[in-house]
Amino acid sequence: MALKEYLDRYEGRVIDERVPVECGITKEAKRYPKMPIYFPNFPNGPLLINLWASRSRLAEYFNIKKGEIIEKLADAVETPTKTKSVDRGEFEDNVEENVDLKELPIPKYYPDDGGRYITSGIVIAEHEGVRNLSYHRLMLRDDKTFTIRICPRHLKKMYDIALKEKESLDIAIVIGVNPAVLLAASTSIDYETDESEVANSLLKSTIGEKVEMSEIENGISVPADSEYVLQGKITADQDVEGPFVDITGTYDKVRQQPVVKIDKIYRRDDAIFHALLPGGYEHFLLMGLPRESVLKRELSKITEIQDVRLTEGSCLWLHGVVSIKDKNADIEHIIEKSFEAHNSMKKVTVVNDDIDVYDDRQVEWAVATRFQPDKDIYVYENEKGSSLDPSAPDLTAKWGIDATKPWEGQEFVRAKVE
Repeated sequence: MALKEYLDRYEGRVIDERVPVECGITKEAKRYPKMPIYFPNFPNGPLLINLWASRSRLAEYFNIKKGEIIEKLADAVETPTKTKSVDRGEFEDNVEENVDLKELPIPKYYPDDGGRYITSGIVIAEHEGVRNLSYHRLMLRDDKTFTIRICPRHLKKMYDIALKEKESLDIAIVIGVNPAVLLAASTSIDYETDESEVANSLLKSTIGEKVEMSEIENGISVPADSEYVLQGKITADQDVEGPFVDITGTYDKVRQQPVVKIDKIYRRDDAIFHALLPGGYEHFLLMGLPRESVLKRELSKITEIQDVRLTEGSCLWLHGVVSIKDKNADIEHIIEKSFEAHNSMKKVTVVNDDIDVYDDRQVEWAVATRFQPDKDIYVYENEKGSSLDPSAPDLTAKWGIDATKPWEGQEFVRAKVE
């Protein structure tokens, strides 16, 4: 489904004025953080931001309840299925070999950013029969190159192997794809598992459709419904990347990172550029929901879980809430397993299943009425945490809160009228 069709389904704001490339979209995106905003006259092409910035909108797309998203994603990770190959992708409406990346609608989000950034781009690489889809921010260098931030994960492994054999790794960068692909590209799975097949299972189990893939000139298969596809390679060269505002809304440090060279641009007729606001709700959800899915899957192995949520106040990354059904559950064990399942998290609160984990007031009420800090808090020192946490550049301390009620005692039960 094209982004234009998404726009028809979800009401949002339309900004007809021609805003500047530098920081022109950020104020609007922050003013209406959960509302899709369309800029039809953005320099060099239409741009859309905040499209998947709410759980409810994602749930509506998949035709499920918002609490079911992480369960469906967990099932898809466990049972990936083959995608459908098609001869031609919709992105092949226009093919440009005379590449000028500066003429793409790539925005600069914050004044001190190192430059204009692609933030929603999914990098696809294939090596020795393994395909990987993953997010990587790309800072525009000149008309043909970016610097790419690569963490030591699967793409880095492919890149390192490729550099031993030759001087570069062939890739495709896709922009403007359906949310099943967006979520799958954020999942943490085995190296051999193809994220496009995870997306296919998620799409099939919800709206009954398959992910269609089409091969581009360098042999890499990409989602056929992509708005933009950039064909290129990650070279052995390195250059400065950053500063860049990451998920916490603070500036990540400047690094030397690999240079990406683009040799071909594919785009649909009237293609819409999907922009992802760094540190915005869409960033939170696309990064955090897959971790919620892992948390629920792993915790369900040791107790009966009602719900899991990473909180917006912690950027859907650093703090979590877990609601349990088992009155005899080992809370300390649940807390420890939570940190194992998502080692970037540094605080987890455990509540009973009468608490709605999506309601911060209810969670705070549980802490206020069912928790005592001298006996219901668990602290872990010198733990591996998140590199995105500016307060913990190396190791971090973590803490868990037992905000569950004693199973005897009327004073712990919330009064209600049926």
